[in-house]
Amino acid sequence: MVDLRSDTVTRPTAAMRQAMAAAEVGDDVFGDDPTVNALEERVAALFGHEAALFAPSGSMANQIALQLVTPPAGELLAGADAHVVTYELGAAAALGGISTRTWPAVGAALDVDQIAAMIRPAGYPSLATRAIAVEQTHNLGGGAVIPLATLRDLRKVADDSDVRLHCDGARIWHAHVADAVPLTEYGALFDTLSVCLSKGLGAPVGSLIVGSRDDISRARIIRKRLGGGMRQVGILAAAGDHALTHHLTRLADDHARARRLAEALAPYGVVDPAAVRTNLVPVDLSGTTLDAPAFAARAAAQDVHIAAMLPHLARLVVHLDIDDNALDQAISVLTGILADASGGR
Repeated sequence: MVDLRSDTVTRPTAAMRQAMAAAEVGDDVFGDDPTVNALEERVAALFGHEAALFAPSGSMANQIALQLVTPPAGELLAGADAHVVTYELGAAAALGGISTRTWPAVGAALDVDQIAAMIRPAGYPSLATRAIAVEQTHNLGGGAVIPLATLRDLRKVADDSDVRLHCDGARIWHAHVADAVPLTEYGALFDTLSVCLSKGLGAPVGSLIVGSRDDISRARIIRKRLGGGMRQVGILAAAGDHALTHHLTRLADDHARARRLAEALAPYGVVDPAAVRTNLVPVDLSGTTLDAPAFAARAAAQDVHIAAMLPHLARLVVHLDIDDNALDQAISVLTGILADASGGR
């Protein structure tokens, strides 16, 4: 089976399992787990922040961070296709009492002037804007990277408007590799970040919230309130530490394979290879006789698994477990389906 549904489907390597088995552990709720503490310090330093906090999932990490930057009944601005809006089941409102207002779905192509115009100041008759959230890389934007210059402009808008800025950095590692932007440079632009170890890097579980020492102290309380306080979690932290050491620079291999996959599908008019810069390949089926669920079902029948994201948008994700042989198999199956759907063109 070739599984291109997500980069979350990877399994720990033998070396990662060894690192997990050998991990020194303690009780993390008491702050006694040395492996967790070391990972948190390492990730905070990578982004040039004071502290970090390990969380069991990316959604929890995002929601903790949003509660840090947006008080109850405060307003958060985000893209209409942002993960925190579309794929976290209304958690911002349900758990944090946060109101969200969105700009039109444009993926990574942010219009900073439009976002600036949406900000409502304190004292305005309507709800005041307290924070902005962006996604790097952008999931529904096909793994697109928000340019550094755009993020700098957005930081200035946030500073001028006295609002805080959060980065859903689930795949920020890919942006770092694709654009050669130092992680500290990304870190300097955001008040809080969430970064994921189980997407791309190949760890089985785990994300971290990154921010100031005061924010992370508050985050620890929120995590406990949400049921995310864990005990001998150094076993999982060791997997994340191994992933950072051994699987970060190799993301360039995933990017190269994703481009090869995009180039193979391009003759069928469903992918623009020039837009594929990281490990996600969006497949636009609106010009074909297939919809995304049908495309996914036909691929699955031939042991290639892909994600149907929207009615006519499928997503292919290249990751640690996809080698050249698996990619060749996927290309053969997917191009065969598209050729059949287009009458052999």
